[in-house]
Amino acid sequence: MTDAISYYDDHPISEAHVWAAVRARTGGFDARLRAEDLFDFDQDHYGGLSAVDALATRAALGPGMRVLDLCAGLAGPARFIASRRGCRVVALELHAGRAAGAARLTRAVGLERLVRIVRGDARRLPFRRARFDACISEEALLHIEDKAAVLADVRRVLVPGGRLAFTDWIAHPRLADRERARLRDWMAATTVQTLDGYRTLLGRAGFGAIEAEDLSDEWRRVVRDRIQRLAARRDEVAQRALHAFFLGLIEQGKLGGGRFTAVS
Repeated sequence: MTDAISYYDDHPISEAHVWAAVRARTGGFDARLRAEDLFDFDQDHYGGLSAVDALATRAALGPGMRVLDLCAGLAGPARFIASRRGCRVVALELHAGRAAGAARLTRAVGLERLVRIVRGDARRLPFRRARFDACISEEALLHIEDKAAVLADVRRVLVPGGRLAFTDWIAHPRLADRERARLRDWMAATTVQTLDGYRTLLGRAGFGAIEAEDLSDEWRRVVRDRIQRLAARRDEVAQRALHAFFLGLIEQGKLGGGRFTAVS
């Protein structure tokens, strides 16, 4: 069975991928890089910048707000909301290589004063109570078995009235046990919740004003596009197979995407 660390060891969007893409576009680094120079390459989630902006809007992010990016990966979303919304972001990431890469990319674009990379575990948040005004996360909680504990701890580190906005894969009723097992084996999806399951978990964690949106139609288009892009990379056979599996489940109405907003 693949664990989350192993899965991201081989993820197709990596620090090396970002640097190679930037070099190919700019021909080198003679001029100082801006955050915008990375945006086409450093978003290791579904939906790109528009997905991050949608979360930022739902979390009501604005200048000076303290934001936690939970399971931040290469911190592409953190850099985006810092540069576009003027927030101060703590990007929490467990994977040592991705956390180090996130820090290097952040320094390269001069955002280290607004974006701080912290290596840590979402299951044991290393922050004091009421530390943040908002929290965002993208396609991360599927890797965590005890989602209830994570959501409760997120509420602990949010100020009263702070907003949580996140996306994740969601299960539809026809998703079979054998398909859940394959998702665990291929991409460390320890559990895949339903829309109503997340509503229940958020309520039990003490959140209110809970909203849940089904993004399955949108993610179907995203997965199709990702399969086409991966087809041009001969070394990504496993990722192409994984995304073809995703697409089949989405087409059959068994798997999809969800976006959730709640207030502490």
